[in-house]
Amino acid sequence: MTFLFLCLFQWLSDRKKSVLQQKDVDIQRRIELIQDFEMPTVCTSIRVSRDGQFILAAVYNRCYDTYQLSLKFERCLESDVVTFDILSEDSKLVFLHIDRYVEFHSQHGHYYKTRIPKFGRDFSYHYPSSDLYFVGASSEVFRLNLEQGRFLHSLLTDAAEINVCDINPVHQFFAAGTLEGRVDCWDPRVRSRVGVLDCALSSITNGTEVEGLPSVSALKFNGSLGMAVGTSTGQVLVYDLRSSRTLLVKDHYYGLPIKSLHFHNPLDLVLSADSKIIKMWNKDNGKVFSSIEPQANINDVCLYPGSGMLFTANEDPKMNTFYIPALGPAPRWCSFLENLTEELGENPESTIYDDYKFVTRKANLGKAYMHGFFMDIRLDHKVQPHLLQDEEEEEVEGRGSSEEEESSDDDDKSWVQEVREQRRLIRAEERERTFNQRKERRQQDRETSLQSSDPVRNRQQEPLNQSQNQPRFYQIKAGEAFRSFGDAARKQKMQKTSLEERLQREQSSGRLNFNDTAVGSKQLTFTLKKTERQRFQQQAERDHHEERRKIRWAAGHLHSHRGGRGRGGGRGRRPF
Repeated sequence: MTFLFLCLFQWLSDRKKSVLQQKDVDIQRRIELIQDFEMPTVCTSIRVSRDGQFILAAVYNRCYDTYQLSLKFERCLESDVVTFDILSEDSKLVFLHIDRYVEFHSQHGHYYKTRIPKFGRDFSYHYPSSDLYFVGASSEVFRLNLEQGRFLHSLLTDAAEINVCDINPVHQFFAAGTLEGRVDCWDPRVRSRVGVLDCALSSITNGTEVEGLPSVSALKFNGSLGMAVGTSTGQVLVYDLRSSRTLLVKDHYYGLPIKSLHFHNPLDLVLSADSKIIKMWNKDNGKVFSSIEPQANINDVCLYPGSGMLFTANEDPKMNTFYIPALGPAPRWCSFLENLTEELGENPESTIYDDYKFVTRKANLGKAYMHGFFMDIRLDHKVQPHLLQDEEEEEVEGRGSSEEEESSDDDDKSWVQEVREQRRLIRAEERERTFNQRKERRQQDRETSLQSSDPVRNRQQEPLNQSQNQPRFYQIKAGEAFRSFGDAARKQKMQKTSLEERLQREQSSGRLNFNDTAVGSKQLTFTLKKTERQRFQQQAERDHHEERRKIRWAAGHLHSHRGGRGRGGGRGRRPF
């Protein structure tokens, strides 16, 4: 699985960053996708506008333009933001503060400010009725109608407090997750409760670890019937609204509250995140697809629509950006990331333990004894062949030194020294010859033993040991003489047919065709076989060019309104 981590160390100055980029290869492989994509302190929430052009983040409210890859504007507020949402496509914002204030912003800046009766924790916007549903440290769900500009009657629940809420985008059902671990579903048309799900009891299974009473910490709808619920003990429950029983219970095994839930429908995945890790798993069987574990704690996760890119708000000034090609393509404003990931895939980096094989205690390669293990001596010689060679060299040197000590009391005549030198050379040659013979014999024994103990290698070498048929060589004659041997009847038949039929037969016959021209020369036409990847790339390029052609702005309706010096006087009138 390929990940592209887009950030730099935020605690370094610009000068130190440039020096570090020149020395560290790992830093050179990182890129800063959006300029100044960070906060002064921490980031609690992050959102993407519905048109995909703007990325907004809080506590210090900053807006980034994806078309310019830089900061567009920054809004300063009087208190910290619990959460926020984008009401329109790209211009209207609503912020929920920690001091119970609700603040509305438009393109020019601050628009309106009001206050709710209790401290809020989450809110959802109901588009058909223009109602804002606020939940928090109360059993009531407060409703603020933005069309009338006043509060409406609240929805009463049986819970002591409500943590999260969400509205189904299909049938507009309103769901609220309570502190007691239940989910209340309401119909906004009649303002009555239509059902209750007890998630606290459903989260306790054989494969989960639950400490205390789980409360609902995250909630997300998927289509008209799907829903995922995250608990404060680290479990994710998948429901079908037609049944009160869970379809699947997924445990993070960290014991931390689930903070964010997202559905990825093209691959049937669920993206669940707590403060430590982001897990991607199949919503049907719970099989893990991938996971991301940032260095800083996670506060919020935002998935860019229709792509494989996601943003994280962390307990850190830097906001992380991750691109996973397996989830989807790169957004249009950063399509160059696909080329970078292809280059990374072609040149994979080797990790520390790529050349090692992990074995367990039950493996027959070693037998435990006291504080170590016994292993096969042949395997040890194969791993460390230089140790045996060093031992033999030490033995040879020891023999030579002992002989010199024994003959030290002999006389020092010249002919005696010559004889000793010749004997020493002869013994050295014999020792070297014997050593080489033993080394070759030991190498052959080792190869035969390993070959007999490796059935896979034996099967691979069996075809090599078998006798191979010798290739037959043929003499190729001239093109016309060779082809006229068996194609005379076919050529006569082809001459009687029309030109259209001959062309159709040649096209259907294959990729290689021979033709005779009018001047007596030969003409060869052939078609190259394209791979599946080449055809896929050409089709993708054609789709991309077609999409770019459709979004071009027509400029034919623009005409110049500047006139000449006519009898009316002046330089032309400006239209109203």
